[in-house]
Amino acid sequence: MKKSQSIVSNMEKKKSFHFLITISWLLLLLIIWQGIVVGFHVSDWILPKPTSIAQQLYDMKDILWPNIWQTLQEVLLGLCLSILFGAAVATIMDVVPIFHVLIRPLLVISQTVPIVAIAPLLIVWFGFGLLPKMLVVILICFFPITLNILEGFQTVDPDLLKLFKTMHAKKWQLYQKVKFPAVLPYFFPGLKIAVTYSVMGAIIGEWLGASEGLGVMLTRATKSFLTSQLFAIAAIIVGLTFILYTIVELLQRLVAPWIYRKEEKK
Repeated sequence: MKKSQSIVSNMEKKKSFHFLITISWLLLLLIIWQGIVVGFHVSDWILPKPTSIAQQLYDMKDILWPNIWQTLQEVLLGLCLSILFGAAVATIMDVVPIFHVLIRPLLVISQTVPIVAIAPLLIVWFGFGLLPKMLVVILICFFPITLNILEGFQTVDPDLLKLFKTMHAKKWQLYQKVKFPAVLPYFFPGLKIAVTYSVMGAIIGEWLGASEGLGVMLTRATKSFLTSQLFAIAAIIVGLTFILYTIVELLQRLVAPWIYRKEEKK
């Protein structure tokens, strides 16, 4: 028991140490950035100082939240639907092998067409509301989630499936007790990839037609040559993506803690 507690304590200390190193490294980069811009007298419209970006964030505080919330709605709704559609399609492809042959090429094709070519069509078809932005997010996030779940199904231990079948387990019981738990180590990496792409997808949708959102703010800042504002909005987008990624990481620790136990043993 004491040995187990000691191992857990050492792991926590190691994580804290890595976190401190990351924060220190980021602070050092910001200090270097500030020093270069100030030392070489670089104009803010070419490369703004970190302090100028921070000031810009403070100045925009009243208009930031409504735009962040608009983009966040598009991202969260698109992600949730991507998970539902991805899990459904992957399960259908696993249950009916012929669908694996028919649908997989379509999944690959969906990723070869540039999203900037599809997004304008979605706006023409569905207008300038929330729906076309959600669809852009779904188109970007659907593929990695579906593919990773499908890969997880293919790695299930066949002997374990035979054991459950000899115990007269029904099809849905095989998925509930064996296949879905086996898929989790593959599902979460796919979801992490999707999360990092989802904000970008929402931003692209807003670029092509919207009245509110971080993408709209980014477009206006770019066209007005407001470089400090551009960097400030980019920092918000990076921060939002990092928060979503961290939430997925925490969710993975909660839902599938055995993945981390294996990593800690290594």
